[in-house]
Amino acid sequence: MFENLSERFQSVFQKVWGHGKITEENITEALREVRRALLEADVNLKVIKGLIARIKEKALGQEVLKSLTPGQQFIKIVNDELTELLGGANDPLNYIGSPGVIMLCGLQGAGKTTTCGKLGNYLRKQGRRPLLVAADIYRPAAIQQLIILGKQLGIPVFYKEGADPVDICRSALAEAKSNGNDTLVLDTAGRLHIDEVLMEELKQIKAHLNPNEILLVVDAMVGQDAVNMAKSFNEALEISGIVMTKMDGDTRGGAALSVKEVTGKSIKLIASGEKMDALQPFHPERIASRILSMGDVVSLVERAHEVVDEDEARALEEKLRQNSFTLEDFLNQMRQVKKIGSLEQIIGMIPGLGGQLDREAISSGEKQLKTIEAIIQSMTPEERQKPEVINASRRRRIAKGSGNTVQEVAQILKQFQEMQKMIKKLSGAGLFGGGGKKGKKGLAGMMGKGAMKGMQSAMRNNFPQGPPGRR
Repeated sequence: MFENLSERFQSVFQKVWGHGKITEENITEALREVRRALLEADVNLKVIKGLIARIKEKALGQEVLKSLTPGQQFIKIVNDELTELLGGANDPLNYIGSPGVIMLCGLQGAGKTTTCGKLGNYLRKQGRRPLLVAADIYRPAAIQQLIILGKQLGIPVFYKEGADPVDICRSALAEAKSNGNDTLVLDTAGRLHIDEVLMEELKQIKAHLNPNEILLVVDAMVGQDAVNMAKSFNEALEISGIVMTKMDGDTRGGAALSVKEVTGKSIKLIASGEKMDALQPFHPERIASRILSMGDVVSLVERAHEVVDEDEARALEEKLRQNSFTLEDFLNQMRQVKKIGSLEQIIGMIPGLGGQLDREAISSGEKQLKTIEAIIQSMTPEERQKPEVINASRRRRIAKGSGNTVQEVAQILKQFQEMQKMIKKLSGAGLFGGGGKKGKKGLAGMMGKGAMKGMQSAMRNNFPQGPPGRR
């Protein structure tokens, strides 16, 4: 997501770092590069001109704060303007109603039906009792697809054989009232292109149900076409917001950067993955920070809070205090981390590390984690609890079962022993880090040099003159 744009911005900022003060000459050069980066990202030309003008005006019109260098000041201005361009602040969904009604619309292929399931799952996590409505009677298997998603999620789906979309939605509203469902999510029909029949049908549904939210589902990968489509739907229906799908497949991000400025409507939700939990609120300030490789710690913490079991976390803390951390516990922790995201995604959310990651090194770290997982899974429950019982013959069996060498098994066991010694010394004060040479032998050591090289490379690329605190 925004990978290409992020890399280009990093290149621009590195050029600005070396200047002693902000002048029209060096700002003009930097903004020329910013303009090229935005054009390559497929951002609307009118939007680019407005953004560049605002950045230039502020950069030349402001005094550099004492706590910031000229380069840092420029980045702050760009960050502030990008945040405003993306919408300024999160625009939350409106659930008010008895029940509240959320209507999804858009063209075929944007991912409306899948988004309907994801939105139902998201609402349930907010404590709502959603009812999904299969109102797309034209696309083959659309109703069946939503029914299957509903079963997987344990969320009820309403459909009505032989009825027209307006009748289906009205009947669903009555069903929700009688069954105590507090939110209706309407999966309406799309077309391959915008036409009068599509719009008239959507207008009829809007007139009869008076939805709290009319969300346009947009495929981020179609670039400027997404912006034009949003404009057309807004003129016909007066949409309340946008759901941007397939964000993980769009490395440019032009649609997301253009749509608010062109249509005046906020992006409310983004989907970045196929899993049913891959839908999240759109926070402009966090996205701007990620584009500029300033990290997104808040989203990282929120994601960790969603997937980490609090009881398991407390049990782990107790085990660390008692120095009874086992390979079984380590395997469980690896699985918890994988739920948060890939190593690259996690590191990308950490300030200072998300710019120009050494992806080859990160990939090596990911492979090492898979090797560790395979080796531990090839052990018996007793061996995971008591690694000291693993003798030469057991090592050979584990190596064969995991598809690795005996030397690799021995190395993992040795590193785990060093980790246990370190945990004992920390006595609950820390986890896998620590000072001195032995501190490096914890989780980072077991991941191998790959991930650590990736982090170090990112630091060098993002901060060529040293970390911000040391400048």
